[in-house]
Amino acid sequence: MTKMMKSLLAGTALTALSASVVLADGAELEVTHWWTSGGEAIAVGKLADAWQAAGNTWIDGAIAGSGGTARPIIISRILGGDPMAATQLNHGRQAEELIEAGLLLDLTEVAEANNWAEIINPSSLLEACTLDGRIYCAPLNIHSAQWMWLSHGAYEKAGLDVPANWNDFVASAPALQEAGIVPLAMGQQGWQQNIAFGTITIAIAGVDNWLAVNRDKNIDVATGPEYTAVFEAVAAARALAADSNVQDWNLATNMVITDTAGAQIMGDWAQGEFQVAGEVAGTDYSCLPGLGLNAVLDTGGDAFYFPVIDDDATRAAQLEMAAMLVSPEVQVDFNLAKGSLPVRGDIDLSSANACMQKGLEILASGNGILPSGDMNLSADTQTQVEDLMAEFWSSDMSAADAQAAYVSIISRAD
Repeated sequence: MTKMMKSLLAGTALTALSASVVLADGAELEVTHWWTSGGEAIAVGKLADAWQAAGNTWIDGAIAGSGGTARPIIISRILGGDPMAATQLNHGRQAEELIEAGLLLDLTEVAEANNWAEIINPSSLLEACTLDGRIYCAPLNIHSAQWMWLSHGAYEKAGLDVPANWNDFVASAPALQEAGIVPLAMGQQGWQQNIAFGTITIAIAGVDNWLAVNRDKNIDVATGPEYTAVFEAVAAARALAADSNVQDWNLATNMVITDTAGAQIMGDWAQGEFQVAGEVAGTDYSCLPGLGLNAVLDTGGDAFYFPVIDDDATRAAQLEMAAMLVSPEVQVDFNLAKGSLPVRGDIDLSSANACMQKGLEILASGNGILPSGDMNLSADTQTQVEDLMAEFWSSDMSAADAQAAYVSIISRAD
């Protein structure tokens, strides 16, 4: 158990106060999340609309900032006896200590009644919600981090064709710089830089080596030549992003949208920003899963957890919301707006744009599907890697020193 969990549990009376009011004509539930960019706000609005269309009230508890900012606030409220009724987290290991402490609602009855085991694809999403045979979260979407987004306008200004892969992109960088364009947009936050690191790792070292380190904690691979090549490539990426002076991921995406940057490495949630800006996939921007070198998807994403609240009516409303989130209508409406893929394998997304279709093809093929880092590494280990990436990208730390520090983290990973 983490130090934060221990200290909060020791100093808090764990009596859950009601985070909802059950009305005669429906339930009023507070829902926390960190979806605050333009595209994200539209997507979460689809969830609120669906809940309210059923005669209920959605009390929006948006927390500005990234998941790294929001998660400690969410966990502190649950531990402190002031839980929300529902909250976004990533399916994986982030909530396992809350589950072990008995603070999150068991959703197994909803999952069984709605046949989640048969319809959720890939099955690893539901497995990531499961502890000791019981299901504690409702998977909402599949988000993959392994994407590069490229500005057609930037490459037109530079007089170049849009690159087809990472190697072509690196080769194009001098021409972009001569045209006054930042080659790589990158927000100055460790989690964004860690996404770039992970994406470059899979593209250059390959899936087997990534799994050997992230899943199997293989130190020999982490110290080997394949990972040396990765850290050298990340150092090159750092140089290409040297003039990217923005903080938030969506501001980096906006650099691609406004043609002031050639590309961004970011998860497929960036598509929501392109959609809000009226950009058309394949016309205004291109997307490269796996940087065009290894077309893969890591099946991370968002899920909803429901804190235990001592009220039967509230519990019934929470179970109703859990079922709603996985319903076909919500899966279509939310994911088309979010730019993510649905967790259901039985719905029609033929209206999805060209980039979403690429993701759907990979998902349907069954090849190139990986567990997310959240499913392999504990929250503590993830934070350590993010801190290392933040230090590396903001300094002149050598690739060799960064690799040595990374190997040390993996050697201690649980």
